[in-house]
Amino acid sequence: MAAEQVASQRASSLSLSPSQQLGGTLSPAVTWAITTIIVSGIAYYHWRYEGWFETIAFAGSVTAALFFALLFASRRILFSIVLIALLVTTIVIAADVKRHYIEMVLHAYDVVFYLTSWSTLVFLWVDHKLMLLALLGMAALAAGSGIFLWQIDGTRISRLLSGSLFILCVATATWASYAKGERRNTLFFWDNQYLASFYSSWSETISTLWRGQLLDAAKSQPLPPFAVPAACDLVEKPPHIILIHQESAVPPSYFPRLDYDDTLNPFFKSFDGRLHKLRVETYGGASWLTEFSVLTGMSTYSFGGMRTFVQSLMEGKIHDAVPQVLERCGYHNSLFYPVPKDFVGSGRFYATIGMSDIFDYRAQGARRFNERDRFYYANVHDNIGRHLAQSDSPLFTFVVTSATHLPYTTKYEPNVDVPGGGPGTDPEMSEYLRRLGLAHRDYDAFRTSLAKRFPNERFLIVQYGDHQPIATRTLLGFDKSYAAEDIQLTPESPGLLTYYSINGVNYEPPPLPDEDIVEVPYLAAILLKEAKLPLPEAYQARLNILNLCQGRYYTCPIHKKILAFHRRLIDSGLIDAQ
Repeated sequence: MAAEQVASQRASSLSLSPSQQLGGTLSPAVTWAITTIIVSGIAYYHWRYEGWFETIAFAGSVTAALFFALLFASRRILFSIVLIALLVTTIVIAADVKRHYIEMVLHAYDVVFYLTSWSTLVFLWVDHKLMLLALLGMAALAAGSGIFLWQIDGTRISRLLSGSLFILCVATATWASYAKGERRNTLFFWDNQYLASFYSSWSETISTLWRGQLLDAAKSQPLPPFAVPAACDLVEKPPHIILIHQESAVPPSYFPRLDYDDTLNPFFKSFDGRLHKLRVETYGGASWLTEFSVLTGMSTYSFGGMRTFVQSLMEGKIHDAVPQVLERCGYHNSLFYPVPKDFVGSGRFYATIGMSDIFDYRAQGARRFNERDRFYYANVHDNIGRHLAQSDSPLFTFVVTSATHLPYTTKYEPNVDVPGGGPGTDPEMSEYLRRLGLAHRDYDAFRTSLAKRFPNERFLIVQYGDHQPIATRTLLGFDKSYAAEDIQLTPESPGLLTYYSINGVNYEPPPLPDEDIVEVPYLAAILLKEAKLPLPEAYQARLNILNLCQGRYYTCPIHKKILAFHRRLIDSGLIDAQ
């Protein structure tokens, strides 16, 4: 009889739920103790890693709002806090992993992009199987924890209380989003503010989803798609092209009050003796935005709030960039890059638009990220020599310099005597002018050595300033305490003016546009025209728009022409805007 009772009790216990087997629900004391520990851990993370007060308040209030929203729905406090803790952990780990691989952290569009594309999920499975399994494991852990905690969490929090706190947190997050200001360009690649950057990226992601595509474009346009030739119809071997990204370079002559050595002026002029103004789309930093526009002929403004990481977004989605056009014309493409090629995902983007050789700072044997310009020019010389010894094809070389990059609080190459600013010049500006002087010397020496070392080769040299240096902020009316990202400029601000120059070595370029100011997306078409190459239809259209809009692109008064052009690019398959 006793044995039968024991067996009956065992059978009964097997039919009980986990919570019943553990004695039903957790006691209030245990529930609140565990909740307090988890809340303390989440709060510590926010305080320790989410930046300054405003960003901590923003990230913390969004996390709290998510918690109170879940609490409102479930009324269970332990269930809610554990799931939110798992969500926070997943965001932080995913952001850290992404930053490790491509120097950019998690963005809300990543979630949309990967979860709505089977091909990208297949890519993750093939190339990053462990990461995908880890994400699936976190999802399984959250599901299992949720089921278990739903049963053992005996708390029932008033919806009036949780709803009121949710509204308060949303209000705090809204205030903090304005208080912290516009998101910094650097937030997506070197700050540790994983949650703040992820949360703030949802607004632009939702805006993009509402628009239905990454690129701002007309819904339709009447013209046929652009034709894309399979190859160039060349009459003669075209010139080698050297495109020089002159870091932080702006002609000092733009600032009449500035006292400087006017022997710098020829550095900025073209073969026609003129100074050609270029309007860019960033100030004091974020050079990759200018690089993108120069190489693709697209305005980053046209990507709205997503423009900060446009290279990463458009990886594999541009099919008519300058290097791709040149490749069809028989060019071999090379990039000389002063930092790691994975910086903000640039290396992968460059590879997808036809840059076959990418020499970053490691490949060039650099000892620092801001070697003097002559260091990169010497590497370019050697590469040209190696190439010509093996091939007769023309070369396209993109050189990114770095010596004129901030900070300007230390003397660069202190043993070199080069003029700075005149008496009374701000020390930072004086140092910047010294570095421009060094860049001028190195550029002149580079052109001279090209002519001497390769007398039978023709070279087209295109040079541009990617943005103004932070040293000009006081000349633009801003306080010296401002960082570059604190300075908000309209698209037509004088703070966005730099220059472009065209020169030849054993080569005479055709006339340049007459427009006083040319906006940066047009430089791609100008480069191809100056090389006297057959222009693809899309680049002919760009030059037509340049004339119609008098050098303006994003700021063109007939903006519908730009939007129709974008639609035509999309319809032609030259750009994938999804």
